[in-house]
Amino acid sequence: MDSAELAIDKKDRFNRQSMMELLTRPWVDRALALAAIAPFVWTILANYKSYHFVDIPFLAYLANLLIFIGTMLFRRAPVRVTPNPWFWLLTFVATYWGFLAYALAQHGRALAPGVFLDTVAVLGTAVVVWGRFSLGRNIGFVPAQREIVIRGAYRFMRHPIYTGIFIGTLAEALASYSPRNLLLFGLLIFWFVIKSFVEESFLRKDPDYAAYMERVRWRWLPGLI
Repeated sequence: MDSAELAIDKKDRFNRQSMMELLTRPWVDRALALAAIAPFVWTILANYKSYHFVDIPFLAYLANLLIFIGTMLFRRAPVRVTPNPWFWLLTFVATYWGFLAYALAQHGRALAPGVFLDTVAVLGTAVVVWGRFSLGRNIGFVPAQREIVIRGAYRFMRHPIYTGIFIGTLAEALASYSPRNLLLFGLLIFWFVIKSFVEESFLRKDPDYAAYMERVRWRWLPGLI
C-alpha cells in the first residue's frame, strides 16, 4: 500500500470512527428512536376510529405496538452501531415494508378456518411480545450492540421477535391469499431473514456475542432453523 492509499485508508477509518461516536451518543440514539417509531404512532392515531376493539388478534397487535413504542422510547444507548449505509437501507426496507404490503394487499381469500387463523395470529404476537420483554431496553432497528441478552426467549433462539413476525405474516397470508399478497408478505419475511444474517455479521465481532451464537444454535425456531 503506497502513501496515498494509506492516507485514504486512515481517512476512511477516521470517518467511520467519527460516525460511530456520533451514533452512540444517547441524545442521537433517542432522536433516531423517536423518528423510527413516528410512522407507527401516526398509524395508531390516524386509524383510531376504524378499530374494532373486540377483535382478539387486533388487541394482541395493538398491545405489541404499545410495548414496542415504550421500549423504543426508553432504550439503552448502544456501544456500537453499524455505519454501513447498506445495512441502514436494509433496516429501513424491512421495518417499513409492512406499511407498503398492507397498502397494496388485495382482499384475497382465506385458506383456513377463522379460528385457526386467529390462533396463529395471536401466537405470532405472543412470541413477538415475549421477545420484546426479553430484550427490554436493548431494542433497536439498525444493527447495534447494546447489552447482550441471553434471558427469556433469547435462551432458545437468537431472533425471537422475527420468529413472531414470521408467524403473524403467515397468518395474514393464509387469511387473505392471492398471488400479489403472497409476494408482498413473502418479501416481508425475506427482508427479515436477510436482516438476521446482517445483524449477526456485525454483532459476532464481539467475542461475547460470538460465544452466545455458539451456545444458542437456532436463529428462529428451536430445534429446526
